[in-house]
Parts: sequence; structure tokens; C-alpha cells
Amino acid sequence: MARDRQTALLFPGQGSQTADMRETVERQRPDLLELALEEVGPDLFERAADGTRWAQPAIYCAALAGWRELDTDGDVMAGHSLGEITALVAADAISAEDGLRLIAARGRLMQEAAETTGDGGMTAVRARDDNRDAIAEVAAEAGVSIANDNAPDQLVLSGAVGALDTAEALLKERGIRAKRLPVAGAFHSPLMEPAVEPFQAAVDAIEIAEPRVPVYSCVTAEPFDDIPQRLVEAITHPVRWFEVLRALDGRGVTDFVETGPGRVLTNLVKKSLAMEAAGA
Repeated sequence: MARDRQTALLFPGQGSQTADMRETVERQRPDLLELALEEVGPDLFERAADGTRWAQPAIYCAALAGWRELDTDGDVMAGHSLGEITALVAADAISAEDGLRLIAARGRLMQEAAETTGDGGMTAVRARDDNRDAIAEVAAEAGVSIANDNAPDQLVLSGAVGALDTAEALLKERGIRAKRLPVAGAFHSPLMEPAVEPFQAAVDAIEIAEPRVPVYSCVTAEPFDDIPQRLVEAITHPVRWFEVLRALDGRGVTDFVETGPGRVLTNLVKKSLAMEAAGA
């Protein structure tokens, strides 16, 4: 029997920035553009590739503008990392202005945490069903975290640079491919702990309502329960995106619509659910 059609709106995270973000925001959300330039700086979009301080608010604004351009809504929503906050705004749990202030604080605090530790990075690992346990064992032995579970074939490790060097060597011994990412921080790992307390204060300063549709948390891979707690936990906890997609598929979602910028999440959906179907 065919499924009743259900749509999931997906809001992207860092790494999805594109060159046309400012134009999209200026066209669809000039109010957000003005506030973003005040909150973050006049070169916000031009510096989106320079670090989380600029990338996160730029992507947030572009994703909300992209959603308006699509002129569609979802039965359920989810966001990758910072995209969780964008999804909560789209679901009327947080105002767009508070969302921008929260994202601006998040990006700044995460970058400051990376600069404070001064010794962090991330490594993408080519995963398969038969090597995920080995990757987890290597991560534990090297003292790094699995920061992102993005798809059946993509895990990301996060930790101190020396520990990542060890992890990469151990993975190579096992014939597992790994590639260091061009980021200067151990995001979604315990090394982000300096950002937790001040981000908690930023979360406590805004009003949060019940979402009008379910919004999935990357911390739990379930609909948000305690929104403030989950948003703060997301700073140091892994992004369980593959599990989020499986949960959405399990609840009967038939259509996945990415708001942009970019098409990172669309590609992860195709990869994840196609592989799940092939392995079923």
C-alpha cells in the first residue's frame, strides 16, 4: 500500500555555504540581513568560509530565506547541527530574531572555544557496515570522539590534533580511509566545553515555545523534548544525522525538501536511504 505523502523540511549546517547567500537573504529576508550585519559584522557573508563565527549566522539567514523562496512547509522538520535552531524557528518555537542572536552567539562561542584550546581538528572517515565497530574502537583507543554520523559511509572524528594523528595511523593499519578536514576546531566533542556555560546563558535569555510540528534533535534522533537542554548538549554531543534520517523514514516521510544553501543534506538523504533500502 502506498504511503500518504509526508514532507520533511531539512535545514543545513556548516559546510553548506554558497556564494549567493547574501543575495538570497537580501531578496527574501532583508530584515534578517540588516540584523545579521548589526549582530555579526558588515563582512558576514564574505567571511563565511573563514570560521564558525561568520559561517553559522550566514547559513542560518540563507536557510530561512531559501525556505521562504521555496514557499512550502513540512509535516516534520530537522536540521543538521546549527540547522536545528533554524528548524525550530521555522516551526515557530523560536522567533527569527532570537534565532539569529542565538546562532551568532553559538558560532562565536564555538570559535572562541576552538581558539582557547588551540589544538583541535576533525577527520572524515569512510565507513561501511562491516567497519563501524573498528572505527569506534580506534576512536576510543586514540581518545577522539565520533562527532558526526552523517550517512552509512561517512563518520567524522573530532579531537586534539595529536590524537587525530594517532587515529588516522590506526585507521590506515586497518585499511580504512580517512581525510583531515580544513577546520580549526574539535567541534561536537568535549573540547567544546568552554562554550557550554555561556551558550546556556544565551539559550536561557530567549523565549522558546512548543513547535507547531515535530522537530528532530540531532542529539537524540527523536523529536525535541527539552529544547533548551538539547540545544546546549548539541555543542559537545555528536550529530546523529543518519539516525535522524532513519527515524524520519520510519515515521513515514516520503519527501525530503532541503531549504539550502547548497545540497549537502539532499545528497545525504539519497545516500542514506538508498543504502538502507539496499541493505533491507
